[in-house]
Amino acid sequence: MTWKSSQISNKFPTYRNSAFITTHSWLEGKRKDDNAEGLWRVYDSIYDLTDFINRHPGGPDWLRLTKGTDITELFEAHHLTNAPERMLAKYKVRDAKEPRNITLSLEEDGFYRTLKSRVKEQLKTIDCKKYSTRSDLIHSSILALSFIFSMASSLYGSKLLAIVAGLFVNWTVIIAHNYFHRKDNWRMYTFNLTLMNYKDWRISHVLSHHMFPNSYHDLELSTLEPFFCWVPNPYIKNFIQRYISWIYFPFVYSVMTIMQYIKRTIYSIAKGVNIIELDDLLPFTIPLAMYVANSSCVFKILQLWLITLLSAGFSFGIIGLNAAHHHPEIVHEGDTMRNNRDWGLYQIDTIIDRGDLKGSQLLVLTHFGDHTLHHLFPTLDHGILPHLYPVLYQTIEDYEGEMRECSWLHHIIGQLKQLARITPNPNPPKK
Repeated sequence: MTWKSSQISNKFPTYRNSAFITTHSWLEGKRKDDNAEGLWRVYDSIYDLTDFINRHPGGPDWLRLTKGTDITELFEAHHLTNAPERMLAKYKVRDAKEPRNITLSLEEDGFYRTLKSRVKEQLKTIDCKKYSTRSDLIHSSILALSFIFSMASSLYGSKLLAIVAGLFVNWTVIIAHNYFHRKDNWRMYTFNLTLMNYKDWRISHVLSHHMFPNSYHDLELSTLEPFFCWVPNPYIKNFIQRYISWIYFPFVYSVMTIMQYIKRTIYSIAKGVNIIELDDLLPFTIPLAMYVANSSCVFKILQLWLITLLSAGFSFGIIGLNAAHHHPEIVHEGDTMRNNRDWGLYQIDTIIDRGDLKGSQLLVLTHFGDHTLHHLFPTLDHGILPHLYPVLYQTIEDYEGEMRECSWLHHIIGQLKQLARITPNPNPPKK
């Protein structure tokens, strides 16, 4: 088996050879690999969307970020109506000269496009506004509690309250993930409260992970290397990554959000570019609120804020990294894939949902629940997703897919086993 290749593309991704991997190196590599000829590629056509950037309903950043890349999967997953497809035709400049790099399929009569068509009809029967309004209320409430507990920890000098504040900050950030897949909105900015940045995550999570989960094209698979390696590759995974990671993972989880802020700063200095923007100041609103509550000791406030950040980082890691994707029974790069290479079926094969979250919109929002449907339709509010299961189950049955679920504990244990696993699965996913 060749490990210098990807199972879902014709080229091994350029960014993987970078000494210092960032969202920017991922984008640079994708522009080299995608055969998009410096413009935007959808299927086998090249489009010039330059004049449309500032008129894009989702906001200009999506098109600015993706110029020079193949956006086929993004275009399909983020547009549920036919209007964008009709609009796109106006901007075609030529047929592509080279075949697509990504080899997953999106055939008209395939699984994903059939499911998408059925979901469009199902959405007409759902009061979407009702469930999205409920999500907004949950987000606003938890955001408020983040600041209330932060200020209370400062007022009473309580480390315990700082830990609780970190939990609410973490939940605020996870719910914010429900919003940054969509058009620009104020709620997406709350993702920044843990020192992470929603713009970077629009690249690493939306453009990369969501489209190509658990593959070498998945930037989130490499973000925490060398501390963690989930690829079952005996040639790149050492004993420390396989087993000692079981011991040090709580520490890495705790500092991972701080590390991302430091990493962005180092990149900015090393490259001589200013990627630190005004929204990067948002995390500092928490210590500012602490100072307003009690200005007697700045050092104590900084100490409590650090505890809040560490609490938020640990809870984000224990929830996020054990949410759906890392388990020995889930497809990772190197594992045998099913013969049907439909993009939607590939998504399903790289996910095992947390069945213990179903039925609670609060738990789904705060723990990355209904993960399969979210990957397939990322722009839909999480509150809407449960009402699409009948359509999903029927389409999976029609195309012989497998919808799998397990508990959070099962995921945590499975993720540790996945870290240790070096032998690729010889068979496609099964129930």
